[in-house]
Amino acid sequence: MGRIPFITVEGPIGIGKTSLAKAISEHFHFHLLKEIVDENPFLDKFYDDIEEWSFQTEMFFLCNRYKQLEDIEKHYLSQNKSVVADYHILKNIIFAKRTLKDEQQFKKYLNIYDILTSDMPRPNVVIYLNASLDTLLKRIEKRGRDFEKKISPLYLKQLSLDYEEYMNTFEKTHPDIPVLRYNGDHVDFVQNKEDLEHIITQLETTLKKGVHYHESSH
Repeated sequence: MGRIPFITVEGPIGIGKTSLAKAISEHFHFHLLKEIVDENPFLDKFYDDIEEWSFQTEMFFLCNRYKQLEDIEKHYLSQNKSVVADYHILKNIIFAKRTLKDEQQFKKYLNIYDILTSDMPRPNVVIYLNASLDTLLKRIEKRGRDFEKKISPLYLKQLSLDYEEYMNTFEKTHPDIPVLRYNGDHVDFVQNKEDLEHIITQLETTLKKGVHYHESSH
């Protein structure tokens, strides 16, 4: 690995990515990069009619994430400042593959994705969270975002399976990037301090194996 820490937390909707990324940021004093969700003007329409609004929704997310990662590289990583993000840019493909039913649209999207991400900074540690549909639905209900109440359980279940498949492939194709996996049915780092400490300890061990990491680095 041998780089300044750039950690991403990934997993399906409602799994607690932002909560964990925030806790990691506070513990290690890393810069926190949060994905822009609420500002997407198409999201509400998207959950009403996925096929009609999928391309606009996915393009908005892609362009915003591209800009965020460009800024992170410029202002943090290139300045030897560590970063933890509550998403990985690869999530764009997971969502687009599921929502862009039109093959031509998906191909267009893929071409744009490849161009934008070809020289983007890539994380050197990925934390992958997943859980059963029941757990995801409970967590989504608990945080109470209006647009998320429209999410169909079937869509969420399929998304969870898509993540699992994609992350299995990711591990095979990126053997140099450690993936730390946690099951949200058994691990609750928001309610259980011991669970959070376990994740922090495992991450600390992983960082010390090869990333340029020093306690209290920023």
